[in-house]
Amino acid sequence: MKSFRPHAVATLFGASLIALSSPASAAGDPDLKALRDEIAQMKQSYEKRINALESRLAQAEATAGDAQATAATAQQSLAQAAQGPASAPAPAQGNSFNPEVSMILQGSYNNLKQDPNAYQITGFVPTLGEVGPGTRGFSLGESELTVSANIDPDWRGTGILALAPDGGVEMENAYFQSIGGVGWGNGPSFKGGRFFSGIGYLNEQHAHAWDFADAPLAYKAFLGNQLGDDGMQLKWLAPTDMFLEFGVEAGRGRTFPGADNNKNGVSQGALFAHLGDDVGVSNSWRLGLSLLGSSPSNRSYEDVDSSAAAVNNSFSGRSRLLVADGVWKWSPNGNSTATSFKLQGEYFRRRENGTLSSDSLLCGGCTDSYASTQSGWYLQGVYQFMPRWRVGLRRDELDHGSVDIGLVNSGALTAADFPLLAAHDPTRTTAMLDYSPSEFTRFRLQWAHDNSGLGATDNQIFLQYIFSLGAHGAHNF
Repeated sequence: MKSFRPHAVATLFGASLIALSSPASAAGDPDLKALRDEIAQMKQSYEKRINALESRLAQAEATAGDAQATAATAQQSLAQAAQGPASAPAPAQGNSFNPEVSMILQGSYNNLKQDPNAYQITGFVPTLGEVGPGTRGFSLGESELTVSANIDPDWRGTGILALAPDGGVEMENAYFQSIGGVGWGNGPSFKGGRFFSGIGYLNEQHAHAWDFADAPLAYKAFLGNQLGDDGMQLKWLAPTDMFLEFGVEAGRGRTFPGADNNKNGVSQGALFAHLGDDVGVSNSWRLGLSLLGSSPSNRSYEDVDSSAAAVNNSFSGRSRLLVADGVWKWSPNGNSTATSFKLQGEYFRRRENGTLSSDSLLCGGCTDSYASTQSGWYLQGVYQFMPRWRVGLRRDELDHGSVDIGLVNSGALTAADFPLLAAHDPTRTTAMLDYSPSEFTRFRLQWAHDNSGLGATDNQIFLQYIFSLGAHGAHNF
């Protein structure tokens, strides 16, 4: 449709004026002037209306152009979305990193016959770890704060803070771990940082997952309660129907039986193998064999000599520990929620040889050879006799074995100057009853008859609580 323009109006009005000019003689001059004025006003009015219409038309055309551009942009975005992710990544959101956070709250009431400040495992070199039974009365146990998340498709990170009852905070575990073998297939896996060793059966589990309130005597005497180190671990899971796992570890030996040597290289290493399988639908088992080697330098411990003076003794040399472990689990048709039974045990054998030094004034500071071969074991059974209720029994025994002290053989000192190394075979019998209202809560009553110290039998009663807050990974078999 053609636009109506102002020059057309002018032409129309011009023709009208020509037509009216013929009867001009008949009309007076005032009438002609009035007529001309009226025509001029009409022309001006029509021009204003036409200008307004043209302005509205221009605005409509511009709006239509913007709408077409917007529609084209939307169509292009839809096409890109259908094809896949855009070449430029979308901006990260503030909550795009969402780690798993959990906390374990533990505490207990302890009734102890012997003074816990004088606790010792007589006959064995002190382990420098937290091997005692805890304080008397109400006590806040060691709680844990865990943060973990997948770092990328190949790696996962975990940090665990141990909150000690006295208010101290320790980085118990802080490690990165491969996911899916990092290009090696599903078999090998790598771990680096600070972590609990994979030797034995119980060591890799955190304390809140144990079936008793404390570690077996063998763990206290040979591993300082639980072996953790800074280093690396490589595991390989064989592609077989039977569970078959091999592992190797290398670390700096920062905890017992190491001594945190100030040197380059590796001061502590471990090898382990585990195998297991199912027997029918109601039974399963696992066996393991581990070897731990350490080269401590000046691994010290405090003692008193025959004059009752405090002394500091230290060992330097080689320590080799063999661990054999086994566990059998039974649950009717594989359903452990109602009834189940677990039989678990481990055997330890340690050989150490090197030198033993003493700063006793009786010899003016002296050093000579040291060698020992010692062993120990524990066996425990836990029976869930009804949903949420379990009862357990554990037996611990340590064998002092043979201990050869060069300073005693040479006559520089006497056996009385090493009371912590006196010939003694510690034993302990423990019973427990626990109730778990849910998978996040557990209450435990435990009694122990402890003969760890020479001539210091201790009857111990523990009333323990364990609460799990937040997301928490599944425990090992």
